[in-house]
Amino acid sequence: MEEPEMQLKGKKVTDKFTESVYVLANEPSVALYRLQEHVRRSLPELAQHKADMQRWEEQSQGAIYTVEYACSAVKNLVDSSVYFRSVEGLLKQAISIRDHMNAAAQSHSPDEPPLPSSA
Repeated sequence: MEEPEMQLKGKKVTDKFTESVYVLANEPSVALYRLQEHVRRSLPELAQHKADMQRWEEQSQGAIYTVEYACSAVKNLVDSSVYFRSVEGLLKQAISIRDHMNAAAQSHSPDEPPLPSSA
């Protein structure tokens, strides 16, 4: 055989061999094996990240609930200022009535001690 013909046959053989190796290297089962290896290596880390995120979400939900509860309590305190003013007025009235009763009791019976005063 002549040299150019031999080179052509050699090139065909190497091309076929290269194509066969390429097909084998990229066969679906090899790709699935590589995918499985990747998942096996990265899954524990992903599972840990998921657990961390769930724990942070629970903590965040607890903090949000606490803040919402505190805001509600402050709003209720602000809304109840009307009632505090009403109670203050009633206490002043009660003190005034007690003072009048003490004064009236002293003027009717000078021998008896006055009612106790807590002012």
